[in-house]
This record gives sequence, structure tokens and C-alpha cells, in this order.
Amino acid sequence: MLYHSRFSIKSKAHFALSFLLFFGLNAALGAQTITSPNKNLSLTFEVKNNGIPFYQLQYKGKPVIKPSALGIEVKDSPSFMEGFEIDRTEVSSVDTTWEPLMGEQKTIRNNYTELLVLLKQPQVDNRQLRIRFRLFNDGLGFRYEFPKQPNLNYFIIKEEHTQFNLAGNHKIFWIPGDYDTNEYAYTTSKIAELPQLMEKATVFITAQHPIENLAVQTPTMMKTDDGLYINIHEAALVNYPAMSLNVDAVNFKMSSHLTPDAVGNKGYIQTDAQSPWRTVVVSDKATEILASKLILNLNEPTAYKDVSWIKPIKYIGVWWEYFVAGKSTWAYGTETNVKLDQDFSKLTPNGKHGATNARVKSYIDFASKHGFDAVLVEGWNIGWEDWIGNWKENVFDFITPYPDFDVKMLRDYAASKGVKIMMHHETSGSATNYERRLDRAFQFMKDNNYNAVKTGYVGQIVPRGEHHDGQWMVNHYIHVAKRAADYKIMVNSHEAVRPTGLNRTYPNWVAQESARGTEFEAMGGLAPEHTTILPFTRLMGGPMDFTPGIFQTDLTYYNTGGNQRVNTTLAKQLAYYVTMYSPLQMAADIPDNYERFPDAFQFIKDVALDWDASYILEAEPGDYITIARKAKGKNEWYVGGITDENPRTATIDFSYLPEGKKYFATIYADAKDASWDKNPQAYTIKKAVVTSKSKLNQFLAPGGGFAISIKEAEASELKSLKRL
Repeated sequence: MLYHSRFSIKSKAHFALSFLLFFGLNAALGAQTITSPNKNLSLTFEVKNNGIPFYQLQYKGKPVIKPSALGIEVKDSPSFMEGFEIDRTEVSSVDTTWEPLMGEQKTIRNNYTELLVLLKQPQVDNRQLRIRFRLFNDGLGFRYEFPKQPNLNYFIIKEEHTQFNLAGNHKIFWIPGDYDTNEYAYTTSKIAELPQLMEKATVFITAQHPIENLAVQTPTMMKTDDGLYINIHEAALVNYPAMSLNVDAVNFKMSSHLTPDAVGNKGYIQTDAQSPWRTVVVSDKATEILASKLILNLNEPTAYKDVSWIKPIKYIGVWWEYFVAGKSTWAYGTETNVKLDQDFSKLTPNGKHGATNARVKSYIDFASKHGFDAVLVEGWNIGWEDWIGNWKENVFDFITPYPDFDVKMLRDYAASKGVKIMMHHETSGSATNYERRLDRAFQFMKDNNYNAVKTGYVGQIVPRGEHHDGQWMVNHYIHVAKRAADYKIMVNSHEAVRPTGLNRTYPNWVAQESARGTEFEAMGGLAPEHTTILPFTRLMGGPMDFTPGIFQTDLTYYNTGGNQRVNTTLAKQLAYYVTMYSPLQMAADIPDNYERFPDAFQFIKDVALDWDASYILEAEPGDYITIARKAKGKNEWYVGGITDENPRTATIDFSYLPEGKKYFATIYADAKDASWDKNPQAYTIKKAVVTSKSKLNQFLAPGGGFAISIKEAEASELKSLKRL
């Protein structure tokens, strides 16, 4: 989601009067408890056991997080682990609203009770640490704060020791802890089963560094035996390494595990500073987990003065054919050892280069004909012959095209058709090379009418020994977003650290991949349940460039010798445009396949990217999701529903429609004999009249889904249609 609140914050309630509690000694203060505004959640903080800070969290009287220790271990210095006394506490409450620039809803409420605990360590010259808790109706956020003080300027984090002691052997949706990739498939199990499942779940990925001890990545989604849904993640990851979670599968305890740098340190801190927020979203309704805006609320508003150039983008691209069709490649030449300073016009053409003038023009024509904003072109620039696996630093220069890609001609041709070309900057993990060339690359984009870039970080990171999720790279991704803003360029990052709501602070960081996306359908496939889990995990932190819209799901169609398939029905691919939120959406298939199914393609052309309101109608992680959304500034609604490998019937409520009015609904659904593996392209299209009182029981095939567009219509258009 993208947000702008510099001039659009609207207060709907007053800031409560803060009050201070002063106590001379920790022993006199005792435990401190606050409750969420709706009183469902309660947080208790205390210092005990040799001055160790502890917290616990309850929901409607049920334990969510049992007493859990807090602390930071420091290298070559006394740690922030024990010996604390409470100096004082401050309690306050906030209830405001703010408006996103783009997002899932027009207005977001920011309502919480805050407890700020000011700690001191008498044995370490009264060194200070603050822990700030914010308790929302949908969960908890807390962080460590290191104020500037005479005896604390710089320190190195050896490890963060934040505990999340759980109340039982919960059902958990997880991927293995790893410093370099988040592209694993999700496993569903009990916590106690993790040890025997971890090895199988840690499949080979091009760049990976699995954590040696038992660990999972965040966002981690869980469900208790008594029906509580719990999600653990982080918000506002800035100048700090990403957090995974160590798992004690016997005692059902988790603890923070920070990504190290090349020499094994976890973070370099200069006061005044703070950690990211640690987040625990909790509810007894799965729909409320998906509706939570807690992570976004914990991020800072954008400081950009001008955001008028940041817009939603619906795009197509020279991309999917590289994975499945076998008719084109990123590389131009046959060579496997190239250098940037050589003459690439003398390479031996491989005959399969995808980013040619003729092919790109055909994509531009298609985009213009069907109303798309942009065309992504991968493989346009020199260096793809020798780009991965060698820990090579100078792979791409980001400004020099291959001989068969005419930058200026294609720029002018796209402009004449009212279409933008989307830039692609694959770095091959060489962040140092990218930073050195960044300004020239962005100036090149500006000079040639590019306003959006897809960045990629496939491979091992340079500086060598750094990790995708370490502090150095976290700062790199933010640097790229901020520098891009100077050139009015939007960024879509792939293989970057998982998002933590920073698209509010840096709204031109429009979307990220940062999970196992559609490309893996051509590399082993995605389980039908995968996209019923992603909204509860990866998408908790921000919008995903999932690249949906694959109509030709049986990939043997291309006669490339494989037997791979996309594990969905065609109708489910339509539903993704509603269930997988992003203001950046791709119609990822090859244009020829859309021409074969023009009636289904109409939904992709119609569906909105930006929303006034979202309604989570049904949800269960790993099983199904049904979401309705109202288009921004229009009397149009779109509904999407998906299921796992099991067929089901969704119950669709239309009560969000304005009362007393009739609307024209087009329902794209699985045929009765459809299934993801045997009959994926069987779908039906039905038109009907709907009102706020309508209800629909809609069949979803195994691995299937449905999509509905709802629009205003003239009475004459509705006259012949059946009312639901």
C-alpha cells in the first residue's frame, strides 16, 4: 500500500492526556498493564529475575504471549539484558486517521494505547534504554529505543534476545529461516513437527543461506487449538538487520534471530536510535488478520513533498516467455564469459534474444490496444551472457542496450501509443556495482521517458559475505528508493528483504516480490494452497508483485519437452487481482494467450488497482479467501475468491453496496467440471443484477476461484438480467 499523510491527516478523536508515573525504585513500581482501546487485548510489563525486562500479552483473557524476556546482547560492551530498574513509565492513547496515497482503503484509523518504559542500569553508569509498546485493537507493536546519552554513543549488536513464548503447540504456516532468500514454499504443520520437516522444506534456491539452528522467517502465521490467529512480524525495518525466529519446538518458544554481516556482527548502532517494531497481530477471526493495518500504522508518514507522480500501474511484459515458451532468452549472445568493456556487437547471436525491437513493439501495440499503462522489458541490456553464479561484481552497466534494442526508437514508439516502457535493473546481487552506477542509470531512465524500474537481486551479494537481509542491504534498498524519488521513479524490487510497511514512508517503493511468485509455476510449481497462505504471511508487510494472469496453465502447450503446469484454474488467476493486493499488477502471460480468451481477459482489463474500501468476506489460512473491494473514486466493486486443492462453495455477501440501487454484475467462475490439474481452462461467465440485499453461493473447483465485477448500469441494460 502507498500512503501520503503530509497534508491529509484527519483527526477523528483527540490525543488523550499523557500521564506520568514516577517511582524511586523498581521494586515499588511492580507490573504495569495497559489494555487496547476495545479492551480485548492486555499487555503486562515488569522487571524481574535480576533486572530482566519481561512482557506478556492476552486476548480476551487467553494467553497469546506468555511471560517473555526482552534484551539486546552487545559486543565488547555491557549488554542490554539485565540489571535494569524502571526509572518511570508514561502511558498515553492516540486515535487519529490518515489517508493513503494508494491502498486497500481510503482512510486508515490509527488507534492505540501506548506504554513507554524508561529503564536504567545502575551498574552501568545508569545507562538508559527505553521500550515502547503500542497496543492496538488488532495487536501489539513494540521496539527498543537507545537515547543519546553521555555514556552511550556507538555499539555493535551481537544478538537481539526478544522472546515470544507461545501458549501451546500451535498450527503454523512457515518457511525456513534464511539470510538470503524468502522464496521457499510454505509448510503447514504443528510447531513440534518443525525439526523433522525443516530439511525437506529447505529446497535448493540459487542464492540461499539457511540458518543453522531451527528457525523460521517472519511474517509467521499461527492458529491455536482454541481458535486464536497469531501473526508475528516486524514494522519499519530501517538501519537494522531483518529478524527471523529461533524455534524451541519442545517448549513452544520463539526468539529473535538477526541476520549477520560478513564478519558475523548483527548491527552497528549510533545513538539516538531504535530497533524496528516487533509486531504481534492477533484475533479470533482470520478475516481481521487480513484487515489489520497495524504494521502500516507503525511506519512513519512520507517526507516526500511531491507525490503526484506516483501512480498505480497495470502492465504486461517480455518476461513469462523466458520461463516457459522456450522461444526467447535474456541473453543476446552464445558466449559464457563476457566483460562490460568488450564490443557486444561482435557477440555471436543466439537467435533467441527476447528484447528485440520487433517483439517489444508488438507488446507495446498490445498494451495500447487493451489500455495497459506499461510494458516491462527484461534482457534489453548487455551482460546477460555471464550474469549469475560467479560472485562477479561488474555484470551490468544499466545504460547500454544490446544491438537489437533501439532505446530511442522504442521510447518514441511507446510514447506515440500512450504507453510507458518499464525499466529492468537486474543487479545479480552486486549492490556495490549498482550503487556506483545508480545516478547514471536513473538519469538514463529520465532521459528516455521511463518512470518505473523493476530491480532484481538474484545471486550472492556483493559486498562479498553480506546477505540480502542484513543491515547493509536493508540500507541499500532504502537508498535506492530514496534516490529514485529524486528522479521521480517508482521502484518494484525483487529478491529484496521482505517488506515491513516502508511503502508508507517511501511511497515510490510501490511493490516487492520477496516471496515465491508466479515464476516458480514454471520451476516445480506452487501448491494450490500457496496463495491462500501468502496474504496471511508475505502480504502482511506490504503489496506483492505476484505477476498473476496466466491463462495457458498447462505448459506442455509449448512443446518444450517438460510436463510442468500452473497449479490453478484460469478463473483463480482472475481472482488474484483482488485477493493479492498491489497497486502494481501484471498481466503476466504471453499476449497470444489473452487473444485466445478475450472474454476472460476483459476482467483483467477492467479490474481496479486502487481502492476506497476492502471487505474481507471469508478467510482461513491455507484453505480459502474471499475479498470484495470498491474502486477508488468510482461506483465499481470487484470480488475475488480462491481455494486450495479442495472444492468449496463461497458465500458472497453484497451488503457493502449502496442500498436501494441495482448494479450490473459479471461473474467469472470455474465450470462444474473444472480443476487445476485436469480441466483448468473450463470457466463460465454469467451476468446478473445485484443489490445490497443479494447473496450468492459460488462454486470453486479444486485449485480454483472466481472473480466478479460490479458496475453501475442503465435500467435498459438490467432489464433482461436475472437478479441474484
